[in-house]
Amino acid sequence: MIWLTWRQFRAAATAVFAALGVLAILLALPGPGLADNCSDGIAACTAQGGECSDFARRFFDEHEKAFLGVSAVALLLPAVIGLFWGAPPVARELEAGTHRLVWNQSITRTRWLAVKLGLVGLAATTAAGVGTLAVTWWASPIDRTADGSYARISPLLFAARGIVPVGYAAFAFVLGVTAGLLIRRTLPAMAVTLSAFVAVQIAMPLLVRPHLAEPVRSNTEISESNFQNVLTPQDGGSPQVTLGTPQTEDWILSTRIVDASGGAPDAIALSPSGACGQHPDSTPPVIEECFAEINRLGYRQQVTYHPASRFWPFQWYETGIYAALTLALAGLSFRCIRRRLS
Repeated sequence: MIWLTWRQFRAAATAVFAALGVLAILLALPGPGLADNCSDGIAACTAQGGECSDFARRFFDEHEKAFLGVSAVALLLPAVIGLFWGAPPVARELEAGTHRLVWNQSITRTRWLAVKLGLVGLAATTAAGVGTLAVTWWASPIDRTADGSYARISPLLFAARGIVPVGYAAFAFVLGVTAGLLIRRTLPAMAVTLSAFVAVQIAMPLLVRPHLAEPVRSNTEISESNFQNVLTPQDGGSPQVTLGTPQTEDWILSTRIVDASGGAPDAIALSPSGACGQHPDSTPPVIEECFAEINRLGYRQQVTYHPASRFWPFQWYETGIYAALTLALAGLSFRCIRRRLS
C-alpha cells in the first residue's frame, strides 16, 4: 500500500520538492550577505549616535519587492498542496472507477485512506515546514527594518512566518481529500478545495484571530507622531482633524479620536478661528498651538491593538485551530469512505 501510494504521488512530490530545493538555493546564496549588510548598517548608525530609521527605510526599500515575492511563496504553498496533492488522488480514483478494484483487494478502504492521509500528509507538512523555514531565515534581516505595515504579527506576514503554514498545509491537504471523496470528480474537487481554503484564510484574520485574546486599548496625546491633517471648513464649522495609523510592530485593529469622557465625537469641537483654525490675516495656524489646544480639551487618539509579543501565542492558537479542523475533516473522510461510497 505504501509502495502504491508512493507510485501515485511521486510525480507531484518531485515537482514540489524540486521547486523548494531551487528556492532554498536561491535564498541561501544571498542570505548571509543580506544579514551582514543589515547588521553592519545598524551597527554603523548606532555607533554614530543617531537613529537608524533612515538606514532601515533605505534597506527595506531596496529589498521590498524580493521580500514580498518570497513571502508570497510561503502564503501560496499550502494552497498548492491542497490543490494538487489533496484533491486529485482520491477524486481521480473515484472518477475513473479504479477504486472498485483497489478496495476489493486484501487492503481495506479504511487502511487505504489512512495510508494516503498519513504518507502524503507527512510530506505536505514537511514541505510547508521547509518552505517557511527558508523564507523566515532569509527574510529575518528585512523583518528587522520593516515599518509597521509589515510587522510580523500583521495579517500580511503572520501567515507566512512561524509554524502556522504547517497547519495550513495539513488543513489544505485533508480539505482536498474530503472534497474529492464528496464530489468524486477531479476538477470540481480542486475548484472547491481552492475556494474553501481561500475563504477560510480570509475569514481567519478578519473574524477569528482578533478575538484569540482581549485586545489592548491605549489613549495617546495627539502630536506630530500621529497627526495627519487638519481641515478648516469654509462654512466656519469646527476644524476636522484626521490622525494616521501609528507605525509600530503591533497589530493595529482600529484607531479613533475620543474626547475627555471617552466618547467618539464626529468632529473636534474647536473654534474655527482658534489655534487650529484659519486666522483673519490668512496666516496658517501654528501646529504646536493646535496640538496644545486639542490635548488641553482632552482629545486623545485611542488605539486598539494586539502587541507584537503575542506573535508566538497566536501562532500556537491558530495552528491548534487548523489542527482541529484537519482532524474533523479526516474523520468525515473516514466516515464517507466507509458508508457513502460503493
